[in-house]
Amino acid sequence: MKRYAVITSTAVAAVLLLSGCGSDSGSDSAAPNAGTQAATQSAAGTGAASADAAFAQAMIPHHEQAVDMSQMMLAKEGVDPEVKKLAEDIKAAQGPEIEKMHGWLEAWGQPTMMAGGSDHSSHSSMSGMMSEADLGKLKSAEGTEASRMFLEQMIEHHKGAITMAEQEAANGTNPDAVELAKKIVADQQAEIDKMQVLLAGL
Repeated sequence: MKRYAVITSTAVAAVLLLSGCGSDSGSDSAAPNAGTQAATQSAAGTGAASADAAFAQAMIPHHEQAVDMSQMMLAKEGVDPEVKKLAEDIKAAQGPEIEKMHGWLEAWGQPTMMAGGSDHSSHSSMSGMMSEADLGKLKSAEGTEASRMFLEQMIEHHKGAITMAEQEAANGTNPDAVELAKKIVADQQAEIDKMQVLLAGL
């Protein structure tokens, strides 16, 4: 009985030792594999191509300028209430879209701005973007003139965004990016139609 007990306890100790080593070894070798697997799955899941990254990198500053223009209007007195409501709607819609695109670029391992881009003025040649002079005029305008200028500038701004979004819808491969592009086309065309009506009524 004593001999049996010694063998049993020795066997148990050996099993525990081996399983402990197996666990450590498995942990060391499995961790990198798991990380590689997750990274591969993440990259495959995004299905992002250069067109998708370029779309997000260009649309972020484009949206940011629209938000800045809207904030200018919201800070003014004597602006048409419907124009102010439009500015609120633009800010509310485009703010979350900016965050979404930032998240995509981070997940794709891409910079959040285009090469050489540091602020809105560096993107002034982008379709529909206002120049610093344009923004200065809008900032100093008051009352009805501010409403008119905002609508005129934002119509052109939206047209530029639609052009960019249509290119992504046609050339993009990431389903989420293509879906957002199509949404931008629909939403901003509807806002252009509304702005043209408001402009005619000023």
